Amino acid sequence: MRGGLWQLGQSITRRLAQADKKTIGRRCFASDADLKKTVLYDFHVVHGGKMVPFAGWSMPIQYKDSIMDSTVNCRENGSLFDVSHMCGLSLKGKDTIPFLEKLVIGDVAGLAPGTGTLTVFTNEKGGAIDDSVVTKVTNDHIYLVVNAGCRDKDLAHIEEHMKAFKSKGGDVSWHIHDERSLLALQGPLAAPVLQYLTKDDLSKMYFGEFRVLDINGAPCFLTRTGYTGEDGFEISVPSENAVDLAKAILEKSEGKIRLTGLGARDSLRLEAGLCLYGNDMEQHITPVEAGLTWAIGKRRRAEGGFLGADVILKQIEEGPKIRRVGFFSSGPPPRSHSEIQDTNGQNIGEITSGGFSPCLKKNIAMGYVKSGNHKAGTNVKIVIRGKSYDGAVTKMPFVPTKYYKP
Repeated sequence: MRGGLWQLGQSITRRLAQADKKTIGRRCFASDADLKKTVLYDFHVVHGGKMVPFAGWSMPIQYKDSIMDSTVNCRENGSLFDVSHMCGLSLKGKDTIPFLEKLVIGDVAGLAPGTGTLTVFTNEKGGAIDDSVVTKVTNDHIYLVVNAGCRDKDLAHIEEHMKAFKSKGGDVSWHIHDERSLLALQGPLAAPVLQYLTKDDLSKMYFGEFRVLDINGAPCFLTRTGYTGEDGFEISVPSENAVDLAKAILEKSEGKIRLTGLGARDSLRLEAGLCLYGNDMEQHITPVEAGLTWAIGKRRRAEGGFLGADVILKQIEEGPKIRRVGFFSSGPPPRSHSEIQDTNGQNIGEITSGGFSPCLKKNIAMGYVKSGNHKAGTNVKIVIRGKSYDGAVTKMPFVPTKYYKP
């Protein structure tokens, strides 16, 4: 098991570095003084957080327990993540929805107020600029969160199009919520523990829903969502209240919910079959190729109107040339860029994320293969350090999701 733990830690560190490198555009070996810190930085250090550079921030990759133990504890009890490095923003104005629908693939207009969905910002070629959870607060207020490593390019992209939109008379403005911090509370104890801290009935709040409410006495934006496959919440809290809220959550859980770092967060999202931008989704990968066709609403498929729509809608009609799939494999855990071959030794694709699953106790991976090789059960070879190992295409998620739905 020590070998498995070492391999897990090594593969996660490489994977996060790879995503960081791609989204930032360069591997930045910054000094501590150059790194941004969340308001919970001292809290992490006091609790044994091992701080590492990520997307220009100093973030905890793990605490005193192992990544393996943290991952399992999230699924059995719960985890509290500081994800304040991510960027929350609000778009407001009567033309907010038509503006945003020029940039993303989702049917934002079709969302009921107080609900949200995963969507993708696309470029003119249909490639993914970033993925984001977009919430319709009201018909003239959209709240969204974008990835930390994509913040600068995302905001520049939105601002460029907003200027053009407003110059033609469009009514839309934005506010970047740098005054707030973001906590992710995940796992089976998330709801019962959070219920101690709010008067609102969380049993009537389902996956994908959003509320503005008081939690531990602070005005919060609460979304029932996450990046682990477990039930849970993302809590946008005024930064001055973030440490107190984190302390209250840990205290109310009586030690069962643990502070959890980026290492376990990556293991959890991989087990849930979720993309890491910079690894599994990039500017040259379309949502269709990434297996996110479901995020393109029926109306959007009929009308288009978003960047790259011609490419994406053609792929929906004709089928993409490559597809993202999951794998089980033997030997050492697959790494990003490991070659995928068919049983005759012909190249058919590449691994984008891989590692040892703490919950399944075996290797899992995802990557892209040529269409025709994407069906579950297809046998493949995965090349790691010049040696090929047996693998098989499998359906994702690897670990069943437990989203709270009516």
